[in-house]
Amino acid sequence: MDRRKFLKTAGFTTAVVGGMILSGCSNNKKEEVKNVNVSKKKETTLKVCLSWPKTLPIMGEGIYYFADRVKELTDGALKIKIYGANELVPALGVFDACSKGQIDGFHSGPYYWKGKNPAFSLFSAVPFGMVADEMNAWLDFGGGMEKWRELYSKYNLIPFKGGNTGNQMGGWFRKPIKSLADLKGLKMRIPGLGGEVMARLGVKPVNIPGGELYTALERGVIDATEWVGPALDIKMGFYKVAKYYYSGWHEPGTVLELTFNKEKFDKLPKEFKAAIEVASNDMHSRMLAQFQYENGVALKKIMDGKYGVKLCEFPNDVNEAAKKAIKEILEENANKSTDFRDVYETIERFFPDTRKWSDVGMKWFLDVRDTNFKYDKC
Repeated sequence: MDRRKFLKTAGFTTAVVGGMILSGCSNNKKEEVKNVNVSKKKETTLKVCLSWPKTLPIMGEGIYYFADRVKELTDGALKIKIYGANELVPALGVFDACSKGQIDGFHSGPYYWKGKNPAFSLFSAVPFGMVADEMNAWLDFGGGMEKWRELYSKYNLIPFKGGNTGNQMGGWFRKPIKSLADLKGLKMRIPGLGGEVMARLGVKPVNIPGGELYTALERGVIDATEWVGPALDIKMGFYKVAKYYYSGWHEPGTVLELTFNKEKFDKLPKEFKAAIEVASNDMHSRMLAQFQYENGVALKKIMDGKYGVKLCEFPNDVNEAAKKAIKEILEENANKSTDFRDVYETIERFFPDTRKWSDVGMKWFLDVRDTNFKYDKC
């Protein structure tokens, strides 16, 4: 969109008249030049709830950054009131609450709602699937966002990109995984399609809100948990009760969501809608950059031995079984759900070409750049 056109539609156009022109007006008197908001709106506050504590670094910071940007872009006319998990509604109750209009919006992850529609998992991450750049390209140019909004509209919701974590780690385990057999009967917190894959490998997946994970792991309610990556995982303290930290393939570029009640959003002035769109995109890209930075800092501490953690990779039989499982799961879901099939077809059309480019443009480079990394023996 042309910058001047955007500024006008966003309500930020100012009426500025040059001094030379003014001096040519009647009696050659200079008029006072003022900034004028041509579309001053009534102040509005939207209630946005999170599926995690609002003090959570990066993800919590992200939503506050979004709120500040919206306030700035609307000159204070639109405010975002933030509520952490369980403050106003349960952490995993935000979807229903927003759908019913009990809250105005929420910040969460689409794969939490796969029980409502299995296609929702595809908007977060697919095991062995697209990395962050590829997910962004699919959403913006491959038809992903159109499908996402089409499906969410059935629930009176409209989603926006709410951040990307980048590649996530495979999780924290109380005992080492030396073969596929070690996964049998293991209780693990892991959502989305990753949870379905692990179930095929013998794991008993559970879905527990982030704020309850440490206690569950400490007390043995679960044997393992994945969360995000080094930066947030270390702050959660998982290393105190689980010493084996595995690299991952289940969420290679996880998209978070900033979703609003559609009926309420549609009634907002167009200037407010534009501000939300701009601010959400800003938060989305900023969050990915922050994860990249802070994960690197935290990983160095892990590798330096500060936490007594072993950095591991899953054995080959686990990886191969997981690759087979995700293919079966995708086919089965596509056969059972028209929505899942429609969304996945957009991925199948988009992914092959962009994957080749990623392999040629990035993978080759990364392989050449660093061939000396070694995991601990777990």
